[in-house]
Amino acid sequence: ILSKSGISDISSSNIGSNIGSNIGVSPATGASITGLTCPEVTGTIYTVDAAGPSCRVVNPALLTAAITDMESRYTVLNGGTPTVTGLGGGSIGGLTITAGVYRWSTNVDIATNLVLSGSATDKFIFQIAGTFTMPNASTLITLTGGAQAGNIFWVVAGATTIGTTCHVEGSIFSQTSIAMQTGSSINGGLYAQTAVTLDITTVKLP
Repeated sequence: ILSKSGISDISSSNIGSNIGSNIGVSPATGASITGLTCPEVTGTIYTVDAAGPSCRVVNPALLTAAITDMESRYTVLNGGTPTVTGLGGGSIGGLTITAGVYRWSTNVDIATNLVLSGSATDKFIFQIAGTFTMPNASTLITLTGGAQAGNIFWVVAGATTIGTTCHVEGSIFSQTSIAMQTGSSINGGLYAQTAVTLDITTVKLP
């Protein structure tokens, strides 16, 4: 999880998030990591200063490089020539989608289960000019045919909101914020050029 302005975590009834990856914030200070405790994070918590969770590792140079790489990756992924435009008018729940570069000039929502079908080497790039939302509880993105989460990229100009108990496959690169609502999960990374909000969220690296 990487953010430029902050990572906040909401825990309920002493149940926290489960973050199986490194996290970091830059240029915001470590104080912008709020509500997240060290036991919730399997990886390393990186900060630019000595503020933040007690287990933090201060490494501003590493974070500066990571932010630059995140912004560059967003630009590259968003610049690919689309093979499909405007699929489903932006409402893609219930579909089975094969590999390719998909572009929307609108918002995109996944209100019912979505299937991504492809081989272990197939790549899926979703370029979204508006917002990206999974609005209904327990909606799932699932993979078939050997498709791998590490080859799936959601590239979002607007805000991303993943609804309660929804599951995402692939990494989200957002030009703004990412909000993971109660009990949501992702098999991939969360890369936000503003803030990331977690609420009993499970994050697993592909």
